[in-house]
Amino acid sequence: MFARRISGRPRSAATVLVVLGALLACVAPPAGAAPHWGPPAPPNPYLGPAGTSTMHGDAGSTDVTPLPGPGTGRHSLSAYPLVSACPTLLQGSDRLVVALCTAVAGQVPTVHLIDPAAPAAPFGRSLARFELAKGSLLGGVYAYLDNDNRLVVVDGNRQLLRLGHSRDAGGAWRLTVDSRVDLSGSVPPGDNVTGLTPDWNGNVWFATGGGVVGAVDRAGIAHARALPAGEEVQNSISSSPAGTAVASTHALYQWSFRDGDLHLDWRRDYDRGGSRNPGQLSWGTGSTPTYFGPSTGSDFVAIVDNAQPRAQLRVFHIESGDEVCTLPVLADPGGSENSPVGVGNSVYVAGTYGYPYPVVPPGAGPAEPARAPFTGGMARIDIDPIGCHEVWNNDVRSAAVPRLSTGDGHLYTVIREGPAVTTPLDGFSFVVIDPADGSLAHTSPLPGTAVNDTLQMSGLVTDTGDFWQGTVTGILRIRAE
Repeated sequence: MFARRISGRPRSAATVLVVLGALLACVAPPAGAAPHWGPPAPPNPYLGPAGTSTMHGDAGSTDVTPLPGPGTGRHSLSAYPLVSACPTLLQGSDRLVVALCTAVAGQVPTVHLIDPAAPAAPFGRSLARFELAKGSLLGGVYAYLDNDNRLVVVDGNRQLLRLGHSRDAGGAWRLTVDSRVDLSGSVPPGDNVTGLTPDWNGNVWFATGGGVVGAVDRAGIAHARALPAGEEVQNSISSSPAGTAVASTHALYQWSFRDGDLHLDWRRDYDRGGSRNPGQLSWGTGSTPTYFGPSTGSDFVAIVDNAQPRAQLRVFHIESGDEVCTLPVLADPGGSENSPVGVGNSVYVAGTYGYPYPVVPPGAGPAEPARAPFTGGMARIDIDPIGCHEVWNNDVRSAAVPRLSTGDGHLYTVIREGPAVTTPLDGFSFVVIDPADGSLAHTSPLPGTAVNDTLQMSGLVTDTGDFWQGTVTGILRIRAE
């Protein structure tokens, strides 16, 4: 790239550095510069509303919503004490909230239908509930709402279900199985689906903890491929108009469905480190892949690897799989179990190193070290013409997957308060972060301690501007007064 000539002479190293420095001064905004949101990817026609139909907001798992949140003013707090951990909170076009929770007693996955317009207190009752067959710790966690407001999920019996909701003759709400596809011919006994998403042609893609990638076509026929021996998929999967991204414990893949079958577009290895990090649930990336980009909304796909002692952001072109950049992020040591937030030419990464998960999936392997302080930290990285660069980093200890609102320009999350060495007495606060410079724009303490542990779960911004956050015991609703 240095063979071009100026005034007929080769560029010297010093000249190159001066030119690159001038270029970066023009294209690399300093901390405090407003990010460029860019256009979103075109809506997936087989999903519900943008920003509220998947755990990570959309098919590309951007963790971005066009809806404005509660902002930086005074907030009120309500609780839905469901005696369950609630990692998946979704809202359909009918404005009802569908929550996929795991009951504390028996660890049974349970779907709750909630009217967000009804008072949450005193009991936070759901309109209807539906128990799913139990699978693994992460099996059945990831689900989405389709374009008919049905919850699409795979239960512990390896059944792909579409759960609809309606009123019966007496006016009571009920959740019912509208359709069922048996995946037992593609998912081996003892394995569980950990990732689920539709593509732009209506095929429903899935991935399993045991390393199977598959798609159910529109005729209801399942097609599947096994990843190389030893590779697991312990996070959800994402789709874009170009393909479906799957991050295994060894590599990032992009697949497409052509001519009636699965095709591997490309595969890229990443640094998985020498062991599982404390604060992560598997030995490998903790990321659901994030599609993002300034031109189409899905020019690139990103994960955070498990390099040690310091994790790296990895960004690839979606068409070719060519590397855009690899950049160390977060603290040393550090890592992340969370999917990056991606929009325009910016990526936001939250650190989870040392987060005290009460249990990890079977087969996750020991962490090295077994325990560590929860260091947290968050960073914004921007793509530029020659790769990428860090715009800012802070010491925010996010205890949830951050959610970025392009509707109001705020980054929302819940942080863990207290010393770096965590205890059950730690508190939690809802915070609003300025994505331009990483500063805290607002903090609202949440009542209680361990009962409000958000356990690195995703939040939801509803169409009325409320922020819903799952905890280990139910759901919190934060509303602007």
